[in-house]
Parts: sequence; structure tokens; C-alpha cells
Amino acid sequence: MKTIWRFVAVRPGGCSGFSYEMYFDSDIADDDETISFGPIRVVVDPSSSMLLQGATLDYKDGLDQSGFSIDNPNAQKTCGCGQSFS
Repeated sequence: MKTIWRFVAVRPGGCSGFSYEMYFDSDIADDDETISFGPIRVVVDPSSSMLLQGATLDYKDGLDQSGFSIDNPNAQKTCGCGQSFS
């Protein structure tokens, strides 16, 4: 059985310049970085790693919002929807 990994990446796009992308994959490149958050392991590619330095990944499960959120100290500004940053 293959291990499925949660990937977090930063891609060009969105109204502020960069947007976050989360996806599952079973392949990890040699230069990808693996980070453990308790029982959860996340994979980040080298170019995204620089933009995510010092960021925190959180999961919220509430009535008003649920899902993953990223608090990134490198984001100088964010868009109104909160999905992209510069």
C-alpha cells in the first residue's frame, strides 16, 4: 500500500500574486521537505518552503468555518477573500 501525503504549496496566482494549494500525492521528490505536525505529516516543495518559512498550518472545525488555514508571517498583504497573498 502506498503512503498518501498531504502537500502544501505556494503557486503564482490569485489577485495578490500567490495562492496556497493543498493536495494529496504518493510521490515525494528528493528535495521536498517533510514536516510533522503531531500525527500529520506535510510535504512542501523547495520553492514553496521559502515562502512558507515561519508559517503555521491549522485546521478549524466549527459552525462558521471549517478546513485548513495558513497564517504566514511572510505575507505582506492579502486579498479580501484571504486565498492569496503577496
